[in-house]
Amino acid sequence: MQVLDLFSIRRAIWRHFLTIILSGVLIYLFSEVHGRWDPMHRWNRATADASFILLTLTMALGPASRLWPIFTRFVIFRREWGIYAIFLAMIHIVIILAGWVTWDILGIFGLAFHPTLGRYVMVQHGFGLANLIGIVAFFYGLALMLTSSDRAVRFLGGPIWKFVQRGAYVLWALMAVHAGYFLFMHFVDYHRAVPQPNPLSWPFVSLIVLVLTLRSAAFFQVLRQARRDRKRTRPSALS
Repeated sequence: MQVLDLFSIRRAIWRHFLTIILSGVLIYLFSEVHGRWDPMHRWNRATADASFILLTLTMALGPASRLWPIFTRFVIFRREWGIYAIFLAMIHIVIILAGWVTWDILGIFGLAFHPTLGRYVMVQHGFGLANLIGIVAFFYGLALMLTSSDRAVRFLGGPIWKFVQRGAYVLWALMAVHAGYFLFMHFVDYHRAVPQPNPLSWPFVSLIVLVLTLRSAAFFQVLRQARRDRKRTRPSALS
């Protein structure tokens, strides 16, 4: 039993190591894509993009493994990919706080202090709403990350744990909406300077469409299989 536990721990450490390498490669590649942006936007986007890719991989892997069994060998990485997706989102938030709103918490919600009125006023409605969605997604993801362990499975019980973890698709949808605002809407303001266009906007849309397509295909495959099983087990009229 102890030998088996030691083997499982080593495999988990190896998966974490590979995921850290993958995360580092993604951050580096995205930082190169955004190399012409100022440092804050460059690393803000690089960490956010890497986080979204890791989470998208976890969302795509389930239906892909159902459609093509060869992908089942990668299912064991879903936990680590999800954990580091949230960890990178945390770094993304810190960069936003330090470099964009300079630790003015209300600034995240699109508010700015008006010296004449002596109070905070709304100056960026879309910015505030998009960040609110992002914050909800982060805390939702944090809850999923904290329950991504064998100990959590034993504590919550299998059915409850599965119910909680199925919320990952809600998390992914919230992150997609949050990212979509900054990819297509925030930087089209006419009265302030904007960074260079994000070349990854439409590739990210393609990823979202791919995941939705995989999920739809997997759903219909399960539906067809269920119908076949019912036909096999249905008693004949002569029996």
